Amino acid sequence: MAHELADRRDVDFVVFEQLETERILKNAKFEGLDRKTLEMAITEARKLALKEIVPTNIPGDREGVRLENGEVKVPASFHRAFKLYREGDWIAFMDDVEVGGQGMPATVWAAVTEYFVSANLAFIMYPGLCHGIGKVIELYGSEEQKAVYLEKLYTGKWGGAMLLTEPQSGSDVGELDTMAQKNDDGTYTVTGNKIFITGGDQDLTENIIHLVLARVKGSPHGTKGLSLFIVPKIRINEDGTLGEPNDVVCTGIEEKLGIHGSATCSLSLGSKAGSQGFLIGEENKGMKAMFSLMNEARIGVSIQGQALAGAAYAHALTYAKERCQGKNLLQMLDSEADQVPIIQHPDIRRMLLWMKSHVEGMRSLIYYTALCFDVSELDESEEKRQKYLGLVEILTPILKCYCSEKSFEVCTQALQVFGGYGFTTEYPMEQYLRDSKITSIYEGTSGIQAMDLLGRKLGMKEGKFFMDLLAEMQKTITQARDFDYIKDLAERLSAAVNRAGEVAFQLGSQAMSPKVMTAFAFSHPFLMAMGDVAIAWMLLQRAVKAAMQLDKLTNGIDAAERRRMAQNDKKVAFYEGVLCTAQFFINSQLPVTMGQFDAISACDDAVMQMPEACFGS
Repeated sequence: MAHELADRRDVDFVVFEQLETERILKNAKFEGLDRKTLEMAITEARKLALKEIVPTNIPGDREGVRLENGEVKVPASFHRAFKLYREGDWIAFMDDVEVGGQGMPATVWAAVTEYFVSANLAFIMYPGLCHGIGKVIELYGSEEQKAVYLEKLYTGKWGGAMLLTEPQSGSDVGELDTMAQKNDDGTYTVTGNKIFITGGDQDLTENIIHLVLARVKGSPHGTKGLSLFIVPKIRINEDGTLGEPNDVVCTGIEEKLGIHGSATCSLSLGSKAGSQGFLIGEENKGMKAMFSLMNEARIGVSIQGQALAGAAYAHALTYAKERCQGKNLLQMLDSEADQVPIIQHPDIRRMLLWMKSHVEGMRSLIYYTALCFDVSELDESEEKRQKYLGLVEILTPILKCYCSEKSFEVCTQALQVFGGYGFTTEYPMEQYLRDSKITSIYEGTSGIQAMDLLGRKLGMKEGKFFMDLLAEMQKTITQARDFDYIKDLAERLSAAVNRAGEVAFQLGSQAMSPKVMTAFAFSHPFLMAMGDVAIAWMLLQRAVKAAMQLDKLTNGIDAAERRRMAQNDKKVAFYEGVLCTAQFFINSQLPVTMGQFDAISACDDAVMQMPEACFGS
């Protein structure tokens, strides 16, 4: 079975029709770019993903990584793919030309990243870390540090890793024990142990630049006392050549459920001669810089979840069209009736449309968030800049949690379409399911994202960012009311948006009351319900664009005639599919969300009232 990636037609629809990304190209920031350039970039990404990265996915999963004499070896097939990825300048795709990037919009970055991730999640983490570490140095490093590290990270000559987690401090970063002692020459000697470090060691690059959170001796306890250090795997001489090892040793690699080709390492720093580190920014200000990396990473993880879901759905759709089993339900009593493709069975169609609505809704929401970032970077008013940065802030925890959890559900449904075959290694469905699970865990678990939304993001600027989001939803609802065949969907979404605002205010108030613990017990259900509303909003926004096109293509014929026309007209079929997808989600899924809002609003105390002894022994 051929590997399936994101639907190119839908990717183009979101980038160029729904979001109208061409509008931002008029700004000086994107001077020299046009639609043809953006389309070409997406085409080349898809080509590289299909031709070079897809073939590494299953072999990389089965070969995995191995630790030999203290060095990590990645799957053999990754080396050629990494070389080609580097040569294509994909690492700094959306960074400014002045720092070696291609200067592309984040919206298009989201599209090309979806293709790369859907081809092989484990592989794409390595170049992704080159960019993430480079970006922190670009934003917070000294001019000298930028000169030493930036080009080599953005070109993939050197790799990167983020060293945060320790055995005794998982999500509670403030409890970490890694220490840094300042030396007379201004460097620091860093000692400690880190675990669960993605890309902590690998043999793809000649050096690895670790960003290490550590506490300078004498600094206060907790996150306020943390500093951020550059700790290379190999020391760098004054002339830029590589010197001696820097006492950063991989002591083990994790055997994991999925992403077997990604090296998840335990690292020891300074256990022998001491690891030389260089402070980024000021002492005790490390968390600010680290959060900039984590926020980028969280949006990246949302793409990972959505991309795997999209690939799983594409495989399931192809299989459902080709696999013949059972008779059409209307011919069950006809002994002469032939077997039919399983896409004709109602329950299979339900699963496919459920998957399609989530995959496409998540794609649109991710690309929309990327567009908000693009707009915030333009040379426009400060008020507009703050508004769109605020939308990114409020949407980031929703994206990270919702897309990662729904990814696993989509992969589960896709495997179900395959039946017993999906449970075997003959098809890649079981790998998608395994690989997707990590997305709800790393870069901040779902629970942490929910706490971030309720505890921090809802109240930012006295709730303005959240109200801006609801206002944007209402704009789409107003547009949809102009089309007879989707105005009922607009009314249902309007009711959900209003209810979301009510419940947010109520839960936020509870979070500042004696019922704070109960309120946070509902933070995850609230985030997921908000995710449903956001997906419904995106699907309705898509439907508005589709309705505009259908009016031009069909001269206002009724729905039944449009659907007959769609059988032989690919353009009509695509836009009619957009309408049906919005109809399904808003009419079938959003009522469940409204029930969830009722449960959240009730704020039942059972979770906190339950004595620990009653959970069982």
